[in-house]
Amino acid sequence: MENYEKKLLVMLVEKYRKSKKDSGTNVIARRTRITPDKLYKAYRQNDGDLEKIEAVNQAVRRYQEKGFLTFEQEGFSNEIRAIYLVDEKIEEIELYLEETYQYEPRYAMKRRLEELIAAYEKESPAVGRECEKLKRMLGENRVSQNCLQLEDMMKALVFIETNERELFLREASMLIYGDSKYLEENALHPVCRALREYLERPCGEDELEDEILEEYHIVRERQKLCLKGNMTIRIAGKELELGAFADGVEFFADELKRLEWIRIYAPHFMTVENRTSWLRLKIPDAALLYLGGYCVRSQRDFLKKIYRDNPELTFWHFGDIDAGGFYIHEHLCRVTGISFRLYRMSRKELENPHFQSCLRPLTQQDRIRLNSLKKQELYRDLVAYMLEKNRKLEQEIVSFYEIENETMERKLSGGKKGKGFL
Repeated sequence: MENYEKKLLVMLVEKYRKSKKDSGTNVIARRTRITPDKLYKAYRQNDGDLEKIEAVNQAVRRYQEKGFLTFEQEGFSNEIRAIYLVDEKIEEIELYLEETYQYEPRYAMKRRLEELIAAYEKESPAVGRECEKLKRMLGENRVSQNCLQLEDMMKALVFIETNERELFLREASMLIYGDSKYLEENALHPVCRALREYLERPCGEDELEDEILEEYHIVRERQKLCLKGNMTIRIAGKELELGAFADGVEFFADELKRLEWIRIYAPHFMTVENRTSWLRLKIPDAALLYLGGYCVRSQRDFLKKIYRDNPELTFWHFGDIDAGGFYIHEHLCRVTGISFRLYRMSRKELENPHFQSCLRPLTQQDRIRLNSLKKQELYRDLVAYMLEKNRKLEQEIVSFYEIENETMERKLSGGKKGKGFL
C-alpha cells in the first residue's frame, strides 16, 4: 500500500513552498490546504477501498497529534473534508521528512544550488548565463529540485564550450561522464537548448536541435540505415528488393540523395530503439528500421520519405520502457511529424510474470525525467504506475520472449497468426 504518511507531509510542504507565503509576497492570508482525495483519488467514492481510506485518516490523525497539521471533518461523518498545514512548523516538518524519509528539504536544495553556482558560474559563457538564471530564481525565493540534472548540464557545457578537438558525440560523452551514451540519453536537450539561447540561434525549420554542437567541433558518427522486411527501394535508377535479405540490410545514409522512392509491402512500419531487438525481430506484418537512440537527420529524412511514399502505413515505435525510451519516442514524433504508436511499451509488459526478474528499480535521474513526462497525456498513466511501483524494463527481453513465443505459435498453428500484430 502507498505510504500516505510521507505523501501527506510532502504534498503540504511542497504546496507551502510554492506559495506566495513562502516568498513573503502574499497579500491575502490563506491556509495551506489539501483535500484527502489528493492522497487517494477514490477517497470520497462509494467504491473506494476502505483500507486505503482508513490509512489516509490514520496518517492525518497521527500528524495532528504531532502538531504538524489540523483538519476538518464532514458533518455527521468521520470523513475528512480538508487538511491544513501548521505553517509555523514548516522547518520542523522538513527536518522530520529528511530524517525519516530521506526527503531533501528546501534549505538543503538551496544550499546545493548555491554550491553549484559557485563551482560553475565562471567556467564558460553559456554556463554563466544559466547560473545568472539560477541566481534570479533564488532571489525570488524559488529553488529547482533538479540539481543532479543541472550539474550534468553544466559539466557538459563547460566541456563543449572549451573543446577544440574534432570529436564524435559519444566520444564527447565518454570524456565528460565516462559513459558513451549518457550525454545523449540524459543531458543533450538542456545542453543544446542552453547553447542555442546563448548564441541566439533557434532551430531552423529543417534543422535538428543537436546540430548546434557542430559549432563546437562535435558531430554524430557517420550514419547507417538498417532495414528489414518486405520492401523495395529505387536508387540511382535501379530497384532493390530488400525482402530477399532475411536478416535485413545496412547502407550508409549518404546514399539517401540517390534514393528515388521506397515502397513498403506491409501494413505497418516500425522503428526499433536497440540493435539486439532489431536483430531478433521478424514480423511478417511490419517493415523495420533500427533507430539506435534519438532520431538523427538522415533517419528523419528517410522516415519522412517513407511516410510520403506510403500514406496508408501505420507507424510504430518499439523501445525501452523507461524515461529514455519515452523521450526517444517523443523526439521521434516531433522531428518527423509522424504519430508513432507505442509497440509493447505498456503496463502489460511491466506486469507480465515472465519479465519480473528483469525489472529494474528507478534511479534518481529516472524519477526526475519521468516526472517531467507526466505532463504529457500520452505517457501520464504509465509513468505514474512506474513511479509508484519503482520499475522499468529494457526491450530486449520483450523482443526475445514475446516475439519468440509468437513465432512458435505461428508454427504450431500452421502459419496462422495467433496474437495478431500486438
